Amino acid sequence: MPGPIAQLVTQPSRALPVLTYPGAAVTGTDVLSLVTGAAAQTRAQLALGDRYPLTALMTCMDLSVEAEAFGCEIQLSATEVPTVIGRRVVSREALTALPQPTVGTGRTPVYLETARRLRAAAGNRLVLGGMIGPFSLAARLHGVSEALSLTLTDPEFMHAITKRATDFLIAYAAAFREAGAHGVIMAEPTAGLLSPKGLAEFSGAYVRKVVQAVQSDDFSVVLHNCAARLAHLAPSLEAGSHALHFGSPMDLSRAVKEVAADRLILGNLDPAAVLVQGTPDQVANATRTLLAEMRGHTNFVISSGCDLPPETPVANLDAFFATVARETNP
Repeated sequence: MPGPIAQLVTQPSRALPVLTYPGAAVTGTDVLSLVTGAAAQTRAQLALGDRYPLTALMTCMDLSVEAEAFGCEIQLSATEVPTVIGRRVVSREALTALPQPTVGTGRTPVYLETARRLRAAAGNRLVLGGMIGPFSLAARLHGVSEALSLTLTDPEFMHAITKRATDFLIAYAAAFREAGAHGVIMAEPTAGLLSPKGLAEFSGAYVRKVVQAVQSDDFSVVLHNCAARLAHLAPSLEAGSHALHFGSPMDLSRAVKEVAADRLILGNLDPAAVLVQGTPDQVANATRTLLAEMRGHTNFVISSGCDLPPETPVANLDAFFATVARETNP
């Protein structure tokens, strides 16, 4: 299994939930502090790493950062994850006039500095940067519903927007590598709303460009798509990332049979229905069930199906990690 992400399968606790925002409550701060300050974000992640046997430390999954670098308006909140407001690219003329951002624009330094600080404190744990994927960024620039329609009505224009997004993402991923991260989790959720053919054309081809530019023996790309279904698996694999991370719509027990043993597959406990809204007993039962379904597949690592919201109960996180420990180390 290539890349540093392969270390996950050698750890005693093979679990990697996308766990960052709940660290705000653990450290007595808020979401706004995490997404605007490297010190607060680092402190929250290290506190979670002290409480739980995290196999990797990661920066927050904030899918507004790259759009903000392109000039999008962002809504920030003390309690909720940042969101993009409005549309930045509404025409070809707007795309032509749009300045191409450089790494260091907006809040990108917050996340790169967090990666540096985490690497300095990580010990033998991996450090993963969080970033958005090409089609999902393009959709935030043009509008999500508008981008989905554009893939059918004007694919040439959609490709032009996605190419601009990809050029920046290659530079951003490379900056995470230079900051000391062992890899990135690239979130491409909007691509899961496309057909399998559309995903291959408007997402997979561009993800592959990022992978080819930055992935190596010492730097892994983890492709995350919380909306993907089994029909999306083949084009997702073709993008070439060392690992795939899926949400609850993916049938993992079937998908893992189609994934080569040297590719890591992660997922897919429902973050809302199970880890936020469930009781500790329900979390334990869902965790046991998923581990039982995936038993024997050495390239599987259990995870949340997407990033965990700030309001995720600590008792549920306790139940998840305790169950993983009991089931994987009887």
